[in-house]
Amino acid sequence: MTRAVCPGSFDPATHGHLDVIERTARVVDGVVVAVGTNMSKNALFTPDERVGMLMEECAQWSNVEVTLFDGLLVDFCAAHGIDIISKGLRATDFGYELQMAQMNRKLTGVDTMFLPTAPQWAFVSSSLVREVAMLGGDVTAFLPAKIAAQTMARVASRNAGAATDV
Repeated sequence: MTRAVCPGSFDPATHGHLDVIERTARVVDGVVVAVGTNMSKNALFTPDERVGMLMEECAQWSNVEVTLFDGLLVDFCAAHGIDIISKGLRATDFGYELQMAQMNRKLTGVDTMFLPTAPQWAFVSSSLVREVAMLGGDVTAFLPAKIAAQTMARVASRNAGAATDV
């Protein structure tokens, strides 16, 4: 049984993330979506909130599970019997992602599978979505409906808190 991991912060999970997860689920027997717990203080959502949102979105694929991870991804792979790291790849990511894939392979022999990002999501990143949302922009085109609503509510809550701090 071939298992792959789709790692990330998923803060918030975008249509691009879900596209990579779905495409990975079509080529392997099982997918583990590994939500990283090492986040900056600028995170919109807690790790548990991100897991909950992804569990709901990924429920449509019977061979996908969602969990938290911390530490080295290759250690997570070894502990969970995962053979492949699956990553969505934008043009700007290539150099860094290739270097990381080669390091992971050298450390443990785990291979990385790169899936080119679907063209309609190639410019989307969680950090850019957060920035647009924090500045009052509409991010609903980039996120599943429930995640978009949660994102906008969280941003409104933070902005209201910031306004009262002044």
